[in-house]
Amino acid sequence: MASVRFTVTPTKAEDLPGLSDTSPDISSRSGARVRFGSRESVNRSDPLSDASGGAGTETPDHSSVEQGDGNSKISSVYINNSHCLDDDDFYDKNLALFEEEMDTRPKVSSLLSRLANYTNLTQGAKEHEEAESIGEKKKAGKSPHMGTFMGVYLPCLQNIFGVILFLRLTWVVGNAGVLQALCIVFICCCCTLLTAISMSAIATNGVVPAGGSYFMISRSLGPEFGGAVGLCFYLGTTFAGAMYILGAIEILLMYMAPNAAIFESKSPEGEGAAMLNNMRVYGSICLLLMSLLVFVGVKYVNKLASIFLACVIVSIVSIYVGALVSAFKPPQFPVCMLGNRTINGHEIDDSQCAKTILLPIHEPVERDDFNFTTISENSTAGPTFDPSPAPSLVEKTTYLWKQFCQSPELNSSCDQYFTSNNFSEIEGIPGLASGIISENVWSSYLSKGDVVEKSSLSSSHLAPPASTHQPYVFTDIATSFTLLVGIFFPSVTGIMAGSNRSGDLKDAQRSIPIGTILAILTTSIVYLSSVVLFGACIEGVVLRDKFGDSVKGNLVVGTLAWPSPWVIVIGSFFSTCGAGLQSLTGAPRLLQAIAKDNIIPFLRVFGHGKANGEPTWALLLTTLIAELGILIASLDLVAPILTMFFLMCYLFVNLACALQTLLRSPNWRPRFSYYHWTLSFLGMTICLALMFISSWYYAIVAMVIAGMIYKYIEYHGAEKEWGDGIRGLSLSAARFALLRLEEGPPHTKNWRPQLLVLLKLDEDAHVKSPRLLTFASQLKAGKGLTIVGTVVSGNFLQSYGEALAAEQTLKHLMDKERVKGFCQCIVAQKPREGISHMIQSSGLGGMRPNTVVMGWPHAWRQSEDPQSWKTFINTVRVTTAGHLALLVPKNISLFPSNSEPCSEGYIDVWWIVHDGGMLMLLPFLLRQHKVWRKCGMRIFTVAQMEDNSIQMKKDLATFLYHLRIEAEVEVVEMHDSDISAYTYERTLMMEQRSQMLRQMRLSKSDRDKEAQLVKDRNSMLRLTSIGSDDADDTDGGERDRGPSSSSGGGGGNSEHQRRVQMTWTKEKTSHYRATHSGCSTPEGFRDMLSIRPDHSNVRRMHTAVKLNEVIVNKSHDARLVLLNMPGPPRNSEGDENYMEFLEVLTEGLERVLLVRGGGSEVITIYS
Repeated sequence: MASVRFTVTPTKAEDLPGLSDTSPDISSRSGARVRFGSRESVNRSDPLSDASGGAGTETPDHSSVEQGDGNSKISSVYINNSHCLDDDDFYDKNLALFEEEMDTRPKVSSLLSRLANYTNLTQGAKEHEEAESIGEKKKAGKSPHMGTFMGVYLPCLQNIFGVILFLRLTWVVGNAGVLQALCIVFICCCCTLLTAISMSAIATNGVVPAGGSYFMISRSLGPEFGGAVGLCFYLGTTFAGAMYILGAIEILLMYMAPNAAIFESKSPEGEGAAMLNNMRVYGSICLLLMSLLVFVGVKYVNKLASIFLACVIVSIVSIYVGALVSAFKPPQFPVCMLGNRTINGHEIDDSQCAKTILLPIHEPVERDDFNFTTISENSTAGPTFDPSPAPSLVEKTTYLWKQFCQSPELNSSCDQYFTSNNFSEIEGIPGLASGIISENVWSSYLSKGDVVEKSSLSSSHLAPPASTHQPYVFTDIATSFTLLVGIFFPSVTGIMAGSNRSGDLKDAQRSIPIGTILAILTTSIVYLSSVVLFGACIEGVVLRDKFGDSVKGNLVVGTLAWPSPWVIVIGSFFSTCGAGLQSLTGAPRLLQAIAKDNIIPFLRVFGHGKANGEPTWALLLTTLIAELGILIASLDLVAPILTMFFLMCYLFVNLACALQTLLRSPNWRPRFSYYHWTLSFLGMTICLALMFISSWYYAIVAMVIAGMIYKYIEYHGAEKEWGDGIRGLSLSAARFALLRLEEGPPHTKNWRPQLLVLLKLDEDAHVKSPRLLTFASQLKAGKGLTIVGTVVSGNFLQSYGEALAAEQTLKHLMDKERVKGFCQCIVAQKPREGISHMIQSSGLGGMRPNTVVMGWPHAWRQSEDPQSWKTFINTVRVTTAGHLALLVPKNISLFPSNSEPCSEGYIDVWWIVHDGGMLMLLPFLLRQHKVWRKCGMRIFTVAQMEDNSIQMKKDLATFLYHLRIEAEVEVVEMHDSDISAYTYERTLMMEQRSQMLRQMRLSKSDRDKEAQLVKDRNSMLRLTSIGSDDADDTDGGERDRGPSSSSGGGGGNSEHQRRVQMTWTKEKTSHYRATHSGCSTPEGFRDMLSIRPDHSNVRRMHTAVKLNEVIVNKSHDARLVLLNMPGPPRNSEGDENYMEFLEVLTEGLERVLLVRGGGSEVITIYS
């Protein structure tokens, strides 16, 4: 006879003969009702029976009576009675509740006896994560009117050319040499060019409103990255404003008005500190004036922009013209040298680069001031008399003599190096045709305090350290390749100027790529050619002289300019002021854009401004931050700071482009097609390398700042969904991980409870037992998968709104309890079906729940509607069939909340049968949470008469030691005892109550059916089919049931879905009344009172009572009791008795967690 697999809800045994439980077949679940044409027996192979050694088929004869001891005994509906064994000794009397599953869930004693052979089974942890968010953000652009040249090219030029070109590029060339300087410029320009390519791709993939790079990054990488990098870019722009102001003040105090210095030092050691103080004072004044100008109106800044840009262009042109002119007529800027050491031109008051000079004798001179000789002025010999007949010249010591000697006398004691070397003058600007580039090709890095020297000049081998009191040109900081990279990089920033103005462009998707890339190419050519020109035209010692001391305080790049150094001085001053104004104008708007996006709560105030939209508060914050840069006062220290912030911004622009390209997002359709993910990746690599090359500690600080902002936005920021690439990356990563999980089941060591929490909603869509989710959060401690589900009764098309409301209720509760997970709301006609569907369909791939958490049906005895506890038992059956673990907290309202930690006490584990180790693992996981952390753990196990309790305790302690679990161990001996009168009476009361309720429901059902027959003249009785899961004769009327145990509402009880059309004749109706209505007569009740309890029920009640006595005696003061949950009967005939058994088993306990394993090992002794 062929096997039949199907799903049915238990009904009367006589209606479904001989059925045993197997795993449900989903394919047969499409219809919830099963009809049989004839009452034929159904044969199925029972895997559990096969596992026990009892293979074969079950007999369909439900009315067979076994004779024993002279008493008739109805065959039990429990599965193991299929073995047809009547010997009570086959099972332990004290474990009768668990006897039907002993073949799959062995006794603890038998498990511990095989401890030496204990092996872990390869089982897996199934997880699933998904991201859902809904949102849309649109910004309207301004009316466009600008083209590529005016809208992108010139603004980029103005922002890229800046203070570094005029103040530091010559110094970079002098220290690094032409080759390394070209390398520095090339690397920096490549970085910006690759970033511009990536930026062009992003900018042409849609409209980019104000905010520029921030908008591009945030919409490509998400609000967390966007906010972090946006703030970094804001800080970089703000510090850039401070750098430009410091550059302008340096030009003012060094080259335009040196006498304007407020602080002066009497000693050379204090000159640097005095200069820094001057920078702070004048820088603060300049910052205040610029901020006022920006506050008054940005239109004035825009009007001045063209003037500042003209200054930049004129200055650069004058450099090129001066370089060409120097090939024919080099400008005269002599540099005084002592040996190969450079002399500070400021110290030569008499303009004499010599030790002594010869002066004509016009009047008598004092012998102590002059020495009458005619020797060479740079001679190192002592004074002698010339034998020539006309001694008309007298030798006089110079100002430099006084700097190196103790007195102006020719015979005074002098510095050793001064005595050994002579003075000489070299040309500071030899010119383009001089070939000086051969000396400037190689690097010449110096340490702080070193003298600037010319290696090609001869000098004495005796070179004692120079004193700071001597008039040499000293270096103020130590130089290296990495330092120069950090100082130079700000001169190539500013490439975002075009994208920031995208709303003002006629055709932004065409203008931004062309204008930005052309501007970068132009500036790169200027920088590279300037490096070569500086190396070919200017003497090396002058290049290494940062402040132009060797050329009497002239700006070094100005010495090359034509027609006058003042062209560069004035032009660079105004250009740096203009760049500073642009930074102070752009930075507040960037901060305002971030604040208006509302992703960083504490920045919301900076989103407000004046009535015309000017960011007043953002300008104030920008001014304060820029003042911090001003107080640093050193251009060389501020430049690396903004280098970090700009590099981080560019890094993420490249990352955004590479990510979008690799993910192949459907929305990634940039008009700019000359990009590739390898170029973006290369640009990202260069940015990261430059960050650590220029200053590794600044790079770490910048990353830490960005990381802190990222985490702040992640935890406290507003939820945004911008369709960013990180979401796409998460989706791709999740898909990849899920596919990897499908390759095989994870190991037992990776098992953790992945929860499906079933919650019940009342009529007002409020969660009835919120503590259930609290307990789940304590069990999970934020780890693994958590799905919170509920079932809404009704039709999906009609109840969709209720389902959305229920889902929102669950989300709010999850947020309140801080549970990270997902919601799932199922709409179904019958709650049982909904729960079954949810258990089957929750999760995705290898990330599926492996543990179901559901509440205990309270007051099930008093309820007129049996659907609550019937749904509960059905869920237990479904989880068992799906090989899922089940957790049922009883008295959940008494469980502690997250704010009520248990100060002391125990978590007691009653390990009766082994079901995979869930009972061991759950207390360990609970104690990871602060609520249960201070609780101890006690493990009790039950020993029978034939067990050696002493050996069991020893084996259990060894087992826990190998599991690395600390717990107290106790073995409880349960002696065989006769069944007490109390047990017999309680079993009898249970069966009488069940029979009485069944008769009451039958009589009510009969009345309904008679009324229906009167109404329906065609004799079409509307009944639910035999295979229904809740509405047959024994179950009561489905039409009268209230909200289900997992229902979010009571609506949608359409009779059409519960209706099966069956043709009834008068003969059938009369026969039905005769066979079913007699039970409701008084004689039927008298028969019910004379029944004797089923022997198997008595034995099970005996187990429940005995175990309850022991558990209450040992664990009455425990904070939580964990207990094996016995399985339900395979037939619905014993459902109500099963509920009574569980009540008796847990009677008198405050907090109980019934645990039913999924049949797989979840804990292992192996590492």
